[in-house]
Amino acid sequence: MAGRQAVKTYLDLLSQPCRAVLIFLKHNKIPHTVELVPLRKGQHKTPEFTKLNPMQKVPVLDDNGFVLTESDAILKYLATTYSVPDHWYPKLPEKRARVDEYTAWHHANTRLHASTVFLQEVIFPMMGQPANPAKLKKALADLDGTLDMLENMFLKRHAFLCGDDVSLADLLAVCELMQPMCSGRDVLKDRPKLLSWRSRVQSALSDSFDDAHSVVYQIRQKLTAKL
Repeated sequence: MAGRQAVKTYLDLLSQPCRAVLIFLKHNKIPHTVELVPLRKGQHKTPEFTKLNPMQKVPVLDDNGFVLTESDAILKYLATTYSVPDHWYPKLPEKRARVDEYTAWHHANTRLHASTVFLQEVIFPMMGQPANPAKLKKALADLDGTLDMLENMFLKRHAFLCGDDVSLADLLAVCELMQPMCSGRDVLKDRPKLLSWRSRVQSALSDSFDDAHSVVYQIRQKLTAKL
């Protein structure tokens, strides 16, 4: 858009939703800048950042003075404000509703369970706290139920979660399901249908996927080298 400055983003690439936002910006060539906000260093709790986002969370988008939080809202805003292919967030009401259906379900399912596995296997041990075996077992069982639903409902008739092309739903989901990779755990390894889906999403996103996930690969290499 003529006269618009590059959007500013505040991200921590160890955060799954932050990676989704960065991938979307890069893949769609939306001019942007990135300011890293390392959560583990407490940068999200500084007075400056708290003024920007009182919830003290990332990602945050600043589009020429319009400040927006929450990855779901940010991605949908970018998809409707900038010139990107329609498949990301379709204009046709029925197709758009399918994306909204998944993203409404995502937070209490894919995101919750995959991130709990990550917390138990990576974050707590990094903080000197051993994983809680009972909580990890429950998180893995809950995640299995979510993966069943992804296969049997969302991927039942289509190549992607909400249709025949990649959408915001796939982007949010794949970033979450990559997170347990930090400990070397591939939660999709025994699920050929979901492995094929992930390959299709990676292919659709090309270099932007691996670029954003470099931190995941680095942590995996570091942690698995210790085993």
